Amino acid sequence: MAKTIAVTEQPSTGLQQLKSQPARLGEFLKDVRSEMRKVISPSRAEVQSTTIVVLVTVFIFAAYFWLVDNIIGRAIEALLHHLTQH
Repeated sequence: MAKTIAVTEQPSTGLQQLKSQPARLGEFLKDVRSEMRKVISPSRAEVQSTTIVVLVTVFIFAAYFWLVDNIIGRAIEALLHHLTQH
């Protein structure tokens, strides 16, 4: 379902925009503070488990790309060797 957003009237001159900056900054900082209250830090166990998952994944991808790189490299070498001998 589509949601509509009410557009507030923007100040028309540069001076009006400059005057509204402190209020906009205050509202922004109030929103930031409100959102930061919702932030929770992960436990030590969560950090350790996700770190292990990331490290294992990185090593698996590294091995995969090393294998693919070697296969493609050897294929290109064989092709070049075959093409230059004739």
